[in-house]
Amino acid sequence: MPRPAGNIRLKSARVAAGYRSQEALAEALRGLGLPVSSRQLCRWESANPPWPQPDHQQALANLLGQDMEALGFTPPPGYDQPVTSRRAIVTTAAAVMGLAAVPVQAAALQPASVAADFQSVTRSHRRLYWSVAPATLHPSAIAHATLGCALLSETAGQTRRIVAAALAETWMLAGRIEFFDLREPERAGQTLLRALQAASEADDPLLGAAILAHTAFIPGWDGRRDEAVERMVAARTYARRGPAGAEFMAWLDAVEAECETRCGRTRTALHLIGHAEDTLARGSAHASPEWLDWFSPVRLAAFKGNTQLKANHLPQARETLLGALDALEPGEEKQTTVILGDLAAVEAAAGHPEQACTYAVRALDQLERTWYATGMDRVREVRRALTPHQHEPCVRDLDDRLYRWSTTVSALAR
Repeated sequence: MPRPAGNIRLKSARVAAGYRSQEALAEALRGLGLPVSSRQLCRWESANPPWPQPDHQQALANLLGQDMEALGFTPPPGYDQPVTSRRAIVTTAAAVMGLAAVPVQAAALQPASVAADFQSVTRSHRRLYWSVAPATLHPSAIAHATLGCALLSETAGQTRRIVAAALAETWMLAGRIEFFDLREPERAGQTLLRALQAASEADDPLLGAAILAHTAFIPGWDGRRDEAVERMVAARTYARRGPAGAEFMAWLDAVEAECETRCGRTRTALHLIGHAEDTLARGSAHASPEWLDWFSPVRLAAFKGNTQLKANHLPQARETLLGALDALEPGEEKQTTVILGDLAAVEAAAGHPEQACTYAVRALDQLERTWYATGMDRVREVRRALTPHQHEPCVRDLDDRLYRWSTTVSALAR
């Protein structure tokens, strides 16, 4: 005798939502405060499943993204189903995301494999950021985010959360490019807001903390300290909700330190950097998120050297920045240009124009290979500081490099 197929609709929806076993779905339901056993799931996936209680109906619809009839349940005679339909769920999600790219019409659920597939492209974009020209990578990241918005309406449960987390990371990457590389802070603010909405869909507090910290750069670099501090308070609040490791918490200190430096409060910034160094030294049982690839002890040293420079602690800044430059790993080209630019600024402030120009030219060499707007900003700041020496041969040579065809076109095109 062939074995009865059972409630294939519920099983298919469960697997598509990322719950590989009945126990996994039961555990998710128990996480919502509902006492559900694997035995109950077995009955629901039988050939004649019992009609679930109202609270179970709502939970199943939310976790699996479909209404009861679509999940293979037959309502009792005369039953007026109160559970939110899939169309309403999708429409609500679209409204929350605020994205026109999310379709409002119900669609068939995608298989659970789409989460890993979508996530793998997000990871590839993350790695490509360090070598691909930002103006080239940015459209690809935006297109990938548009796909992710569409997938949100076609996934549920764990699958949906994985897609939402990868979408949040993709929007965050796009916002980083817009702020640090394309110098479009207003656009970056809108993109990072979308990233925060996606992190909310994923219920990922560490992603939320990282995105909020990035939004603090926008007012911080503009000298609006109160706004930057408020956003950092929010970022730290979110970080406390997740398993934040030492590296992540040190990065939050570094972000706030850079904002304080930009606002002229170098003493506060140096205190924050000291706290970050202590945090890294203590360590933590929690590993850093995979996407936290923009921070390390060397990057913290670069933050510190820049703050020492702004505080006019020139010998200390020189020592710190030279140590950071020596400790950089191969492939950290963007950070190399920033450190070289800061070393040039140290020598310019110390009254050593030739040494300043040497570092600035090295930064320009690197920028021709890997463009980074923040690095170019550092070189331009150095050139302005060298105005009293502009008739010296080394400064004229720097001008020839700064305004050669390739550099000028790169700066204007990107």
